[in-house]
Amino acid sequence: MYRFEAFHVVHRIRRLLLVGALLGCCSSASTVALAQPASDGLQTLGSFLKNTQSGRASFTQVVTAPTREGQGARAKTSSGTFEFLRPNRFKFSYKKPFEQTIVADGQTLWLHDPDLNQVTARKLSQALSGTPAAVIAAASDVRALEADFQLQAQPDAAGLQWVLASPKSRDGQLQSLRIGFKTGAQGAELVGLEILDSFGQRSVMSFSQFEINPALPASAFQFKPPAGADVIRP
Repeated sequence: MYRFEAFHVVHRIRRLLLVGALLGCCSSASTVALAQPASDGLQTLGSFLKNTQSGRASFTQVVTAPTREGQGARAKTSSGTFEFLRPNRFKFSYKKPFEQTIVADGQTLWLHDPDLNQVTARKLSQALSGTPAAVIAAASDVRALEADFQLQAQPDAAGLQWVLASPKSRDGQLQSLRIGFKTGAQGAELVGLEILDSFGQRSVMSFSQFEINPALPASAFQFKPPAGADVIRP
C-alpha cells in the first residue's frame, strides 16, 4: 500500500482498507468477455458472513493511481498478512515494501507506522462504517450490510463468484467494492477485493492461503503503542 500522511486518520485508513486500489476492481475487457452467468454470489457472501467467524491469509495489494496527461498508470505493490475475528477485530500487517500495521481491537482502530514512530488511534465506530473492513470482518449477515451498501450479484469470472457492494452514502471516499469468493469443502473462501475510490484510484487485494475459522484469541488483536511513539487521537 502507500504511505499515509501523519494526519487525516480516517482518510488514510479508508484509502488503505478501502482499497480503491486495494483490490482489483478492474474489470478488463477480457474479463468481461469471459464472464459466465451470475451464480448466487449473494448466497455465498451470506454463508461467508454467517459461517466464517475468523480467518487468516497472506495478501498482495496493488494500488493504481489515476492516469494523468502525459503519464502512464502508476502502480504500487505491497504485501503482508491479514487476520480477523468477528465481531470488529482485524489486523493488516504490511511487510513489504515497508512495515505498517492496522489493528482493530473491537473498540479502537490503531495504525502504527514504525518508520515515523507514530501511532494514530480512532474510535472504531467512527472509522469502520462503510469500509471494506466492515464487509469482511465486522458484519454478521447480509441484512446488516444492506444498511450501508446496495448489494448485487455479479457474473462469475476467473473461477470466482463476485458481489458488487455500492455504498448508499455518497459522503465517503468509497465508490464501489467487488468481493470475490471461491467455495470449497470448508466453506466460502475470500480471494479478492476490488475497490474504486472517489478519486479514481483502484486497489486490488488478492488473498492466498486463506484459513477458515482458525483459533484466534481476542488477545491477538490487542495493541499497545511502542514506548516513545507519538500517539495521535484525532
